[in-house]
Amino acid sequence: MGQRPSPADIERLPAHQRPTMREMGRRSEAAEHPFKPMPPDEARSSSMATIATRPIAGGRPTILVAHIGQRDVVTAACPLALDLGLHPGMAAAQARALVADIDVRDADPDRDRAWLERLALHALSHWTPTASVCPPDGLWLDLTGTTHLFGGEPRFCARVLGFLRRLGFCASIAIADTPGAAHALARYSGRSITIVPAGAQAQALAELPLSALRLEPKARVAAARFGIERIGDLYRMPRGPLARRLGLAAIERLDQATGAVAEPIVPIVAFETPLAERRLLEPIGTVDAIARVIGDLVDDIVEVLQRRGLGLRQGAITCSVVDGGAQRIAIGTARATRDPGHLKRMFAMRIERIDPGLGIEAMTLSVPRVEPLGAELLGASLVPSEHLSDIAPLVDQLSGRIGSRAIFRVGSLESDVPERGVRKVGPLASAPGWPAWKRPVRLLHRPEPLSQVIALLPDHPPRRFVWRGTQYRVVGGDGPERIHGEWWRSVREMWAVRDYFRVEAEGGARFWIFRRGDGVEATTGDLSWYMHGMFG
Repeated sequence: MGQRPSPADIERLPAHQRPTMREMGRRSEAAEHPFKPMPPDEARSSSMATIATRPIAGGRPTILVAHIGQRDVVTAACPLALDLGLHPGMAAAQARALVADIDVRDADPDRDRAWLERLALHALSHWTPTASVCPPDGLWLDLTGTTHLFGGEPRFCARVLGFLRRLGFCASIAIADTPGAAHALARYSGRSITIVPAGAQAQALAELPLSALRLEPKARVAAARFGIERIGDLYRMPRGPLARRLGLAAIERLDQATGAVAEPIVPIVAFETPLAERRLLEPIGTVDAIARVIGDLVDDIVEVLQRRGLGLRQGAITCSVVDGGAQRIAIGTARATRDPGHLKRMFAMRIERIDPGLGIEAMTLSVPRVEPLGAELLGASLVPSEHLSDIAPLVDQLSGRIGSRAIFRVGSLESDVPERGVRKVGPLASAPGWPAWKRPVRLLHRPEPLSQVIALLPDHPPRRFVWRGTQYRVVGGDGPERIHGEWWRSVREMWAVRDYFRVEAEGGARFWIFRRGDGVEATTGDLSWYMHGMFG
């Protein structure tokens, strides 16, 4: 039986060869307190952050390998592999020779790019309004005017790193005035968080290797030939000889990193709005000409929507007038559609709202709200049957004339109290089924009291009553239908009772009235009468 290694011998072993906690006789170890105090807030007026990500490895060192030219090259390495001396750019055969039990996986740049785009979209909705993918393994974030929402730049960096750690990635983040400086410091500073004061990016970059400037391979080879190793070595060299030796692209990268030249960043867009545009050779102002151009715009936008599998829910046409003004009309649909005939009719109803002035020289149709619209199953038989026709076009045309709020459908709710059992729903919503009890066609929003009621208690309808100043004599009645209060909603309804009657008055008018109380127990109601609805 061998001798147990000492703690010093264990610390000298590589991380992937150290014994586990259970092998060392320990089942747990001390952890830092989870509620540590955060550093104080800091803020700046303008900043750019770059995040460089890489996956966290498990128990084995892991590398990604891609076939470049005639050999396999390491494109990425986990922190454990980096500690063992493996690095991107190394030959895969050399990496296998250095570490025997290494986990080698094929690189997939397309999936990496897709993951970075998803992370950029998350950043747009949670961190900053401007984000861009920084290939091959990072993001650019424009943090101007946003870090104070997270308690300052240090807290923002800690929050982002914690979020990525929960996803299974470790990262380094740098904040600087320029994208080039943030890119270089995030990858070559050796720290997980780097925050450069405003205007100090040149000093922060001086000690970094020349490869941090994202130079071409030819420029790096030429710089090594002349003994240029650090970015700070370029500051003291004349621009003319430097451009001849390294090329104009190297000078541009240096100026972009130091802030002398702006570096445009193409942000990622969460949703590209479908758009169609027509620029006219001569200004137009007649209704027929405007309708013809609208028809062309609708045909163009329908093709765009069809390619993307979308349907229009809201559309807007903007007309650019000669005098510099703009006229705008908009439509909305009850259901996603890309029927060109229907859309043209909808816009035609609003042409009269356009004031062409001296003439319209350009028109644009945009679709700010869309919904997925796929194929629709028509059924096994094309013979006309009981299938109801689509009323969405009718709803759209009525909404265009009287307003969308004036069109609705009455739906039912699960409630015993009649005035609570109905609600307004959308005109195309599928309303749930109605109960089998007979209910009036018109139900008052609130029951109205009746006066001068003559009735026999407890189970007879009234013989006469007065409602809204008119006296009614009852010639027939049916009831009662007893409805109890909803005791789970209010204590006052614990013993409440309503007895409803369907009555017919002289002249043929039929009403739905009720009495509060059962006529026996005083706690069930005060025996007052109310009108609640009318039949027919």
